[in-house]
Amino acid sequence: MRNKARVTRQKAKGLGFSFILCCALAAGMASAQSYPVRSVRVIVPFAAGGGTDVQCRLLSKRFTEGLGQSFVVENRAGASGLIGAELVARSPADGYTILCTSASLAINVSLYKKIAFDPVKDLAPVGLISLAPQFLVVHPSVPVKSVKDLVALARRNPGKLNAGSSGSGTANHLAIEMLRQLSDIEVVHIPYKGGSLVVTALMSGEIDFTFNGALTVLPHIKSRKVKALAVTSVRPASVAPELPTLNSLYPGFESANWYAMFMPAGTPAAVVARVNVELVKGLQAPDIRGFMSTEGAEPAGGSPQDLGAYFRREVDRYGKIIRASNLQFE
Repeated sequence: MRNKARVTRQKAKGLGFSFILCCALAAGMASAQSYPVRSVRVIVPFAAGGGTDVQCRLLSKRFTEGLGQSFVVENRAGASGLIGAELVARSPADGYTILCTSASLAINVSLYKKIAFDPVKDLAPVGLISLAPQFLVVHPSVPVKSVKDLVALARRNPGKLNAGSSGSGTANHLAIEMLRQLSDIEVVHIPYKGGSLVVTALMSGEIDFTFNGALTVLPHIKSRKVKALAVTSVRPASVAPELPTLNSLYPGFESANWYAMFMPAGTPAAVVARVNVELVKGLQAPDIRGFMSTEGAEPAGGSPQDLGAYFRREVDRYGKIIRASNLQFE
């Protein structure tokens, strides 16, 4: 009799837990169906006017139209995007704060010795917005016609070629490091304070080569003020399909500057899914696709799970490059 009573109590506990779980799921579903009931903050952790900012403003406009509440963009620049990202990670997990950021988030995990939060654990992936390859470009006076020529020239002249970037630890700096590591060359890295300054230095002959985005370099490639050798995407870029990929020469070479949305960890999955649906829908809008084409970017989309897996791979990949380069900031 005691055994039967014990089994009965266990079943009752199990049924009670199931009932509570069902109630919680039902409440989450109801919350998602009514979401949003007030305005939503969209935090861009960079200055206004850049690729992250413009794409997020265009998407926020679509979210406002599709979900019936204002999605208000706030620029919280600083510390390579970490200030804005931490603000979101520390916000209530209720769906009313969204982070719109770039590949710098994956880089910063390993680049900085101390971060006040864990980007992998403290942020919930929503969806990938787009991927924009970088272009490997050289000054016209550099006597090369291909990546192999550039590598051969660098090997004949170790430490003589100057490679510019938009700052230490940026995506194009790490692209230089990838090329250096995979091709076993020695070049001098010269950091600048922005992508446009790098291209200006390249056109003046101050540096020999750099990696940079389509929006910055395509006009100068077309005017022949700089010479393009390759792209850093796995597949050829739609804006320059004639250029080879560095991945075809050095398998594993990939350096796309991607853009994505995150929410605080613990945000109800149904709310995350609702925003993801609007994100994927928004990526079909002509104005958003038009801007992406000028950036040389490809619309991405996909599920929150797709972004989560991709983000973890990017953290691991950049971590290996940063450790091999002995590159780390306080």
